[in-house]
Amino acid sequence: MPEWMTIAESYIGLKEIPGRSLHNPTILGWLKRYALNIGKWGQSRDETPWCAVFVSHCLSEAGIRPSNDARAIKYATWGRPSKPRRGAIVVIRRKRKDGENTTGSNRGGYHVLFLDKITKHFLWGVGGNQKNRVSRAAYSKKNYEIVAVRWPEEA
Repeated sequence: MPEWMTIAESYIGLKEIPGRSLHNPTILGWLKRYALNIGKWGQSRDETPWCAVFVSHCLSEAGIRPSNDARAIKYATWGRPSKPRRGAIVVIRRKRKDGENTTGSNRGGYHVLFLDKITKHFLWGVGGNQKNRVSRAAYSKKNYEIVAVRWPEEA
């Protein structure tokens, strides 16, 4: 198993702190270090979408250069293309009910996570900002499409 996947799994359960004035200092630290494109306001609240900065943190801790961008879609061109395998960086996008891609959540509906496994109906992955926490979650192939599967250049 790749080291970054072990690191990601070690954070399962870490979550946002509810409320306007309370924020998880670990998430804020990741935002300040890896979300270089969003400014101080976005870096000051754990309600800021943070799936990409979680991926960046785990990769950085494993000695891999991350995207340093708060947008999940940036990981669609990061590293090199890969076949789906455990630990791969996967960018997914929510589909609309009519089959068209959404432009809803996170200004495009994109999410990035580390692949755990793919089954007939679901993509399973470990990621940040999954129901406001780090978790292992399932994404229905009916509701989400895989935009990119990537692997670090250095690995």
